[in-house]
Amino acid sequence: MQIDVLNIKGQKTGRTVELPEDIFGIEPNDHVIYLAVKQYLSAQRQGTHKVKTRAEVQGASRKLHKQKGTGGSRKGNIRNPLYKGGGTIFGPKPHGYTIKLNRKVKDLAKISALSYKAKENAIVVVEDITLETPKTKQIVEVMGALNVSNKKSIIVLSEYNDNVYLSTRNVPNVASSLLVDINTYDIVNADVLVFTENAVKIFAENEAVEA
Repeated sequence: MQIDVLNIKGQKTGRTVELPEDIFGIEPNDHVIYLAVKQYLSAQRQGTHKVKTRAEVQGASRKLHKQKGTGGSRKGNIRNPLYKGGGTIFGPKPHGYTIKLNRKVKDLAKISALSYKAKENAIVVVEDITLETPKTKQIVEVMGALNVSNKKSIIVLSEYNDNVYLSTRNVPNVASSLLVDINTYDIVNADVLVFTENAVKIFAENEAVEA
């Protein structure tokens, strides 16, 4: 799949890059995408929710009154869950929400998500973005020139660039990520993926190594 490389002004540079079919052209697997997104969102949960049972709340352990002869119902101690201030029945306890996925499943999910973006023409390739200093205004201008300023976008870089990271941090709907760090949730959650030219070339290099 050939795609044009644009400059930071949104104009064609005359260069094109090849998006490998085995990454951007497969038949997407919806179920593995669901599993990968579920795993990511589950990992965001701390799992520290906790309530006190009747063994943990404050209160005397004495029996409130004798078992028989009062005309009232049978009662244990004041920590009974039926009383105000008593323990909670079947409340949440701390536990992890980690879901294990095999590496092949996670890779297939990421490739499936990328293939969806390719089918939707939601991939833009731009020449490498170089900023001498962090400049939010310049990133806003670049995204406007690429016609993606009103869309949730991720700038995918080949290597960490502190100036680009700091420049995108305060721009609504724009984020930056390393190619090696991007996950299925990021891809699905974004409207447009803006790859730098060097980031896309990594796909071709990896394909050559595997061949």
